[in-house]
Amino acid sequence: MNWSHHRRGKRGYHHGNLREALVQAALSLIGERGSEGVTLAEAARMAGVSAAAPYRHFKDREALMAAVAGEGYAKFADALEKAWHDGAPDPVKALERVGHAYLAFARNEPALYAAMFESSVSPGSDSALSAQADRAYAVLQDASERIYAILPADKRAPARMMALHIWSMAHGIASLFARGDAGRRPLPVPPEDLLEAGLLIYLSGLGHEP
Repeated sequence: MNWSHHRRGKRGYHHGNLREALVQAALSLIGERGSEGVTLAEAARMAGVSAAAPYRHFKDREALMAAVAGEGYAKFADALEKAWHDGAPDPVKALERVGHAYLAFARNEPALYAAMFESSVSPGSDSALSAQADRAYAVLQDASERIYAILPADKRAPARMMALHIWSMAHGIASLFARGDAGRRPLPVPPEDLLEAGLLIYLSGLGHEP
């Protein structure tokens, strides 16, 4: 992104949305240097403002990173909810779509993904971030509860445990094999196939019969 059009000289700066400009600057820095390369001073430089300007919106670096992560979780939750589509036509197929959406987000939004999961920002540090993170997790919880209802009572695990297991599987595959940055490991099959196979094996162990 070209930030030159945001500059108005050292003293005459004016911007309609400084907060968003700083968030976009942070995303650019993450793409270039990783999440640890983000500072308020560098984000200000990229946005073309003074080093003091970011403090109008963010008390410190963690607050800026929480805002970036919050935007990421909002987009992530939207993608998962769309893929889940209230479990239609059946919860297992819908869960597979959710898994695909998880991998696609890691591939297509590497800077947001890093801000969400690799910036050491706690979801509980910001109310907006926490709400969006909870909304994303709620999709996995809902899917697990729907699948729990169709599993044999003598084999199924608690729905919350299932949600955490499935999240761990999806996140591990996304982080290792579906990244959109240099951290992606080579894999001889599509990550989507690996995740689908893992889900089917996991659910089979809980008594699911396709």
